[in-house]
Amino acid sequence: MMNDKPNDLLLLAGQVLAVIAQIALAIGAVAVALVLPAMIFFGDTIRAEIAEETGAAVGAFPMMPTIGLLMIVLVVIALVYRFFGKLRAIIATVGEGDPFVPENAERLNAMAWLLLGVQILVIPASGLALLLAKWADEIENADFTVDVGPDLTGILLVIVLFILARVFKHGAAMRADLEGTV
Repeated sequence: MMNDKPNDLLLLAGQVLAVIAQIALAIGAVAVALVLPAMIFFGDTIRAEIAEETGAAVGAFPMMPTIGLLMIVLVVIALVYRFFGKLRAIIATVGEGDPFVPENAERLNAMAWLLLGVQILVIPASGLALLLAKWADEIENADFTVDVGPDLTGILLVIVLFILARVFKHGAAMRADLEGTV
């Protein structure tokens, strides 16, 4: 007889981590959603305070790139939040003992598209972050770095998710065919 206890703990850990991730993402989304309107409506005041703090030698704070970057961040947070929601649904079906259902194939496919969206949004976000880094380089003792380039791990994960979606779809179809012949 096999002991399912470690598997149950693994599923519980997966569910807990996914919930924690979604809570953290929701908090981040609220923070960004509060900052964005403040930057839009009080941009001149914010820019003046930053200029006063950094000194006249530094150019004007790049408000529009910052707002653009925050908008992208908000969309990325929403995409990743949905990703973890799909993951939680898959974990739930595994816990119920029935993971090879057509819905999980659809969930995996959606997860792949969500992460592909994140990978695509990283491109303009990196460009905007580089503009901010260039501005920050003018400030004495500023330490602002941006890693720009393709995220091969993220791209690989997208490919793996698309493949797993096909595997689950095929597995669910095979099971349905088998149940139809019995």
